Amino acid sequence: MVPILVFFVTHWCLSIFCQTFFLHRYGAHRMFTMSKGWEKFFHLLTAVSQGSSFLQPRGYAILHREHHAYSDTPKDPHSPHVYTTFGKMMWQTKLRYDGINRGTIELEPRFEGGYPQWPAIDHTFHIWPTRIAIGTLYTVFYMVFAPHWAFYLLLPIHYVMGPIHGAIVNYCGHKFGYRNFETPHGDKSKNTLIFDFLTAGELFQNNHHARPQSPNFAARWFEIDPTYTIIRVLAWLRIIELERSPARSREMPAPVTEPAPAVSPSPAS
Repeated sequence: MVPILVFFVTHWCLSIFCQTFFLHRYGAHRMFTMSKGWEKFFHLLTAVSQGSSFLQPRGYAILHREHHAYSDTPKDPHSPHVYTTFGKMMWQTKLRYDGINRGTIELEPRFEGGYPQWPAIDHTFHIWPTRIAIGTLYTVFYMVFAPHWAFYLLLPIHYVMGPIHGAIVNYCGHKFGYRNFETPHGDKSKNTLIFDFLTAGELFQNNHHARPQSPNFAARWFEIDPTYTIIRVLAWLRIIELERSPARSREMPAPVTEPAPAVSPSPAS
């Protein structure tokens, strides 16, 4: 049982870290910079950690930029207020992601550019033979170490972990929780957790939509964004460089009139 649980938790944590750090905060928003060598390292790490469900940085970045521009409106590619069930939202997101990668969807030019590209890795990890091969490796590991058939129920999560992470963030982060800030254009983003151990900071959606260029997704004293802690360490090690001049989009908007729920004791206590 222990090898299976260690494998699942490690896969989950590494995959969501790469998604929020490399694909989201770096690829879609460019909240920090890094050398080409480190960019390739994290690009490869993302491909390996997401494995059979690797999300290409270009498709991810364009989808995410569309999500910010049209949040919770009919043009949002993944809003739970447009696609009312978790499964339907996930499927519609997949269709649009596939259309972006195949070039069958006409895109607004403003969403293009600025994302990392490595054609050899993007192609190799995106084709079906690679996906099937990696999925087979997951299955073999379970065949060797699973002590009971019930553990095989975790395998589908391994197969599509990247899209599952994105769906959890976009569904729960726009349906459940509290709001710190007013956001424009009908945006219904919420903060779902005060210590986002589940998606490494991604479920501070209201904070992120209010300050889309801030690398710290936490905003109030009791909120903890674990990925930002890692970002600070990487900046201290000079692996990345945080932007020094704050963008206008980092400015704090007016708080909402209804207060966030009282939290006691402090998460840090």
